[in-house]
Amino acid sequence: MTLNKEYQELRDMAAKFADVEVAPIAAQIDHEELIPKTLIDKLKEMGFFGIYIPEEYGGAGLDYISYAIIMEELSRGCASTGVLISAHNSLCNYPILKFGTDEQKKKYLPKLATGEHIGCFCLSEPNAGSDAGALTTFAEDKGDYFEISGTKNFITNGKEAKIAVLFAKTEKTKDHKGMSAFIIETDWEGFSVQKCEDKLGIKGSSTAQISLEKVKVPKENLLGALGKGFRIGLETLDGGRIGIASQALGIGEAAFRYAKKYAMERIQFGKPLSDLQAIQFMLADMSTKLHASRLMILNASQLKDEGERYSKESAQAKLFASEAAMWITTKAIQVLGGAGYCKEYPVERHFRDAKITEIYEGTSEIQRLVIAHNELTS
Repeated sequence: MTLNKEYQELRDMAAKFADVEVAPIAAQIDHEELIPKTLIDKLKEMGFFGIYIPEEYGGAGLDYISYAIIMEELSRGCASTGVLISAHNSLCNYPILKFGTDEQKKKYLPKLATGEHIGCFCLSEPNAGSDAGALTTFAEDKGDYFEISGTKNFITNGKEAKIAVLFAKTEKTKDHKGMSAFIIETDWEGFSVQKCEDKLGIKGSSTAQISLEKVKVPKENLLGALGKGFRIGLETLDGGRIGIASQALGIGEAAFRYAKKYAMERIQFGKPLSDLQAIQFMLADMSTKLHASRLMILNASQLKDEGERYSKESAQAKLFASEAAMWITTKAIQVLGGAGYCKEYPVERHFRDAKITEIYEGTSEIQRLVIAHNELTS
């Protein structure tokens, strides 16, 4: 797939921003476990918090191919920065844009589009990860409002978020039936952050446990129809997987570029490492996996933009790109040898960042289930 001039210019712009503003402080972000406010302000100025929110709500009004391109380049610069933007756009902006009422869109999208409010997606629980239907957070109908109590786990952007798309049971069932979605304002009484996880990678991104103690949610904050939360969650994650696939691609690309540069400069046995066939083969496989990942991501994005079914393709892109990123970052360390194991060099960070892409927004095993289901029922 060849990108047209507009997409090429967008990639050049995003790549320049990543190279100048993001990559130089990526190690600092990892070490301090914090994305600095100065960078967040620059992300706001670039319009990255409202990539495909329509201009009428203050967004950039771009398509999903554009989103994938931006996500790849930002994540190449810093995976933590990439997932901040990915979770905000894919998991909070999108379901409000797709399933929200006109009033909900007018109320919430403008501040989400500018980054004044950061968004998160509250689905997972301590005992409900891949088995989303097992969640126990319950929304009790109190007449004029719902009263929600429960605990949410592993919430990206959970510490900073002002707006949450949250899922709870509105019927006491033992499966996904009776699940509904809500728009929650995190400063409402009873909503609190219990802790932030100390993680292996993407350390600049907050991953929080959220507690809800009898949070009163107005009836007008029900997102979509009552009892349709599971479908809303699945469709949201279909698009979110494109974002995570793009993140994985960016991480893999960063590791590949550094390994290639190192191999061309490092002298062993009287010649550059890149002259050794063993190293050449690793670099060749890295390049091929990156190219295949990019094509799969662009294909899934194009299908989404055209209104076609894309669930299988987004799962394939996420599965392939995330496993490719893990393989590429492992081999990048191998190319650098002992140096690759040291924090002085970035590939060990890329390795740590890559692993989560095989897990969040659906593990590799869940992606295989989605792909198989689509193949066997089509």
